[in-house]
Amino acid sequence: MKQHQNVNMANLLASYPNISELSYGLITVSRPVRRTRLITNCVVHCSSSSSSSGSSSTEEVGFVGSGKFGIDSKGEFKYLVSEYGWKVRSLFRNGDEVRQAAQVQAEAFHEPVFLFNDLFFQFFQAEVLSGLVYKLRSSPPNRYACLVAEPTLIDTSESQELVGVVDLTASRDQNVLEHLPPDADEYLYVSGIAVLKSFRRKKVATALLKACDMLSAEWGFQYLALRAYEDDFGARELYANAGYRVVSGDPPWMSTWIGRKRCVLMIKQIPI
Repeated sequence: MKQHQNVNMANLLASYPNISELSYGLITVSRPVRRTRLITNCVVHCSSSSSSSGSSSTEEVGFVGSGKFGIDSKGEFKYLVSEYGWKVRSLFRNGDEVRQAAQVQAEAFHEPVFLFNDLFFQFFQAEVLSGLVYKLRSSPPNRYACLVAEPTLIDTSESQELVGVVDLTASRDQNVLEHLPPDADEYLYVSGIAVLKSFRRKKVATALLKACDMLSAEWGFQYLALRAYEDDFGARELYANAGYRVVSGDPPWMSTWIGRKRCVLMIKQIPI
């Protein structure tokens, strides 16, 4: 079964080429190419871009809006935030980085089990990856973004590790809209915020949340919303410090009858 899982992972990623060089206007961001990427016992072979004429070439990945997000009015690549030693930008839409982002989220949200934990983690990681790929492929521009954080000081001689990830999705859930002014018909929903364990409590999440604010203003959304577990006081404090306020919570019977942890809904208004 483990071998079958590895084959499925490899097939899922086979169509996502590894981009060694991405050109954004006046700035070229180079990323080292690795022929083989090992993720939790799953080996995935990647292709590199090349040009017989000697000039650099870019392999475009078949995602909606690929290569457009993260470009300013001058056609130059930009970071949304550069603070606390971290820089936040949109996900490079190539196979290697998509895998990295999915792995960060999988490691953050996987709940260990007593038996067959490694196997369950592989399935969970594949599910996270599949969901991320689907959103990248199917979401129209300015409706979904995956933002990633990396260290400000980048060693260009090695592949740069992503330390944090967050998803932003334009939404119209009436359960949220009822807490917004009548003229608000949609908002940006913040989800999937994850930070590698060794980089927690180092302001990575704070930088990611600030990047969400910047993107919200850039896209013209006045409100952001997220949910947090009612008893996760650390996360709630993080969101409160970022300007979010609690507007509602799950009813008590949610945990007593259904057995699910209760959540609170938190909303932030962005001046635009």
